[in-house]
Amino acid sequence: MNFAEFNFYAVLLAAVATFFLGGLWYSPLMFKTAWLDGCGLTDVDLAQASMGKVFTLAFLLSLVAAFVFALFLGPKPELGFAVGAGFAAGLCWVATSFGISYLFEQRPLKLFLVNGGYHTLQFTLIGLILGLWH
Repeated sequence: MNFAEFNFYAVLLAAVATFFLGGLWYSPLMFKTAWLDGCGLTDVDLAQASMGKVFTLAFLLSLVAAFVFALFLGPKPELGFAVGAGFAAGLCWVATSFGISYLFEQRPLKLFLVNGGYHTLQFTLIGLILGLWH
């Protein structure tokens, strides 16, 4: 890939947007209770975690996901292709991979729906931003 055509600002915006999407998705406004229950965690467990480290690493991983997806799409992707590819990547690669693991780990369906749903929207949003910003 010619990095002269690579849009680092779009990648950064996509990472920030999906990081905030995760904050909303896993908040009390949406799926926090279902997620905690599915994971077997409590608010006390979260309070004991090093949230600065968790958020920093989560953002860096969001940045990696957006960067590699931008490489996959190539420079100046068409909007429809970028959004469709993002939806397909989230649902058909990430969520199905979770599904396989969750079946063997005997994790609850609601955890699969919460996490798979987030990653489907995450990659759809990355595709939307990369497709709009070309």
